Amino acid sequence: HASRTPKEYGLKNLEPLISIGASPRASIALIKSAKAHAFLQGRGYVTPEDVKAIGKDVLRHRVSPSFEAEAENVTSEEIVDKIFSEIEVP
Repeated sequence: HASRTPKEYGLKNLEPLISIGASPRASIALIKSAKAHAFLQGRGYVTPEDVKAIGKDVLRHRVSPSFEAEAENVTSEEIVDKIFSEIEVP
């Protein structure tokens, strides 16, 4: 959700860099992938580290950089990295 409305998450600096944020289906894919990663690590529960471990792979092709981002050579991977690094883990 932070890629669709970055301002609501205190990420005002990312708003002009995102043309299209990740959809609700991307959130579902993120949850399923995090569960699979946790399972492969031998756990029956998901940790924030599981989400971070697979987050870039799941979301980088689902976040479209704006023309401004492209002009500044900011990639979707960098946008996803900034989201994960700046949002506080509950």
